[in-house]
Amino acid sequence: MHAVAAAFADDGVLAQNIAGFKARDAQKQMAMAVAQSIEQGSALVVEAGTGTGKTYAYLVPALLAGKKVILSTGTKNLQEQLYFRDLPKVLNALALPLQTALLKGRANYLCLFRLTQHYQHVPVKDDLLIQDLSLIKKWSSETQTGDIGELTYIAEDSKALPYVTSTSDNCLGKDCPDFEDCYLLKARKKAMNADLVVVNHHLFFADMALKDTGFGELLPNMDVVIFDEAHQIPDIASEYFGESVSSKLLAELCRDIELACKTQLRDHPQLAKTADKLAALVRDWRLLLPGDPQKGNWRDCYQRPEMQVAMSRIQDAMQMLYLVLKSSLGRSDQVDSCYERLATAKARLEKLLDVERTGVSFWYETTTRTISLHYTPLSIADKFNELVFAREGESKKRSWIFTSATLSVDEGFDHFTDQMGLQNAQTMLLDSPFDYPNQAMLLVPRYLPEPTDPRINKALLELAVQLINANNGRCFFLFTSHRMLQWMAKELPLYINLPILVQGSTSKRILLEQFVELKHTVLLGTGSFWEGVDVRGDTLSCVIIDKLPFASPDEPLLQARSEDARLRGQDPFAQVQLPQAVITLKQGVGRLIRDVSDRGVLAICDSRLVTRPYGEVFIKSLPPMKRSRDVGQAIEFLEHIHSSGEQD
Repeated sequence: MHAVAAAFADDGVLAQNIAGFKARDAQKQMAMAVAQSIEQGSALVVEAGTGTGKTYAYLVPALLAGKKVILSTGTKNLQEQLYFRDLPKVLNALALPLQTALLKGRANYLCLFRLTQHYQHVPVKDDLLIQDLSLIKKWSSETQTGDIGELTYIAEDSKALPYVTSTSDNCLGKDCPDFEDCYLLKARKKAMNADLVVVNHHLFFADMALKDTGFGELLPNMDVVIFDEAHQIPDIASEYFGESVSSKLLAELCRDIELACKTQLRDHPQLAKTADKLAALVRDWRLLLPGDPQKGNWRDCYQRPEMQVAMSRIQDAMQMLYLVLKSSLGRSDQVDSCYERLATAKARLEKLLDVERTGVSFWYETTTRTISLHYTPLSIADKFNELVFAREGESKKRSWIFTSATLSVDEGFDHFTDQMGLQNAQTMLLDSPFDYPNQAMLLVPRYLPEPTDPRINKALLELAVQLINANNGRCFFLFTSHRMLQWMAKELPLYINLPILVQGSTSKRILLEQFVELKHTVLLGTGSFWEGVDVRGDTLSCVIIDKLPFASPDEPLLQARSEDARLRGQDPFAQVQLPQAVITLKQGVGRLIRDVSDRGVLAICDSRLVTRPYGEVFIKSLPPMKRSRDVGQAIEFLEHIHSSGEQD
């Protein structure tokens, strides 16, 4: 504990070795709480407002403790930022010779066996696919890590990538001829020997559910588990404690069987025909639903007679393929692997067709080409509580740290701790050190129509044009739906003469680079732009949010959780919908002020903030900004920011 306090002192090692570092009171408080939790082997939940410096606040005590640490964060981008930027700075400042490792999911590593297979037998005639396979083949002789992230000259959604990476279903494991050279295996071995391993939430929970990623061996060795961006955990964990089957998974299985027939079982034409029949039925299954991507309730969808017929045919075809494959067992490792994958898929599909079970949400999701079925448990509290607080058979206590800028609702943590079974955890709420009353203004414009009123689109457009012109761009316009984003992307260029960047036109990374480079720009975004985006300084001084981010009422998991709350005598709106919307809004609001010198206007274009009783819950959960309902005052505030900035 003393070493942690000394590190954050005004003349401590962090201040001496990290340019511009200045410890903040909230940061010191968090660091000491984390150190205490690690010392006691307890669970700690911390909301650290934007600007607290929470990364250093958990890294320093974790590294100084001399214990084995797993650090899990929300996305691969954040993983890399932590591993390549923040972690080296802290290690250097503390002068600690610790071993660290970055571990990603298996889809991020080149599979040498599948590359050889598909390079020699190209799955489909496609010039771009062939070109990408050739580039990957060349890169495979140069790479040391096999990390697909190195392939910056290939599109992130390249059709070639699924053919050169493995899944838990199609991996041959120890039977693979390239097992000794496996990049995934090397990454896992490095992680096993490391003092600190950086992962992401999807990887962590995939392992807990599937024991696939190497954590089956890794987690028991770890003394400290830290979750950054912990607000994402409830939904991610729920997804992994469920089951799913997709048309993509079945189509890949059929493709791999057909490939085996071309290379190893040329004398078995019946096997190829049986696989081809299943592949055709799977394609027909997707055609039963509309072409546009959607999510829906699988319990309801499965009641349709044509859907029941399609699923019955798929099950029959899977059973036939299972019997034909069984007769070829032992002839090749690949065929044996396909047999096991098919058996697993059959068992999963049976569970997903047993829609009468309670306590789970049954839902489906489509893309333009695929359909996937899922069931998700409505609560993971018991399972997670057992993991965190289990003591039986353990010779040492493990510490669990959960942190984010957005965990509390209405100044309390019940929403998060109840979902995660963490009622026994210590909690801490640390406000942001930023001077919000002087740095930012919250605008809730008067006279706006209700979000359901048809006139809202035009009113929102007029308001946005005023604010964007007054601010000379430098604006994030965040939406709760793709439909509104697309409408605005079409209309806004008719009224403003500034560059407009639209989510989906290129990758998120490139859009952000263009936004910063072009300066006076408007970025229209939804979903992923509400969080994990860090634009500092004068480049971003206005954030417009179209409406309060309540999840769509037909979202299957939300429907199921709401129904479950109702059955338990609770108010679904207060217990499920409102807390989720508050946390999402806090994430969006957090895009505006990222530094002590940042200033700007946040416009939330939803009159329900002041006309509905629940509006107060949102307001209490937001930073204490100056407030106004007058667009003119917001424009004056923006003009003052830029005139004083020019004088500075």
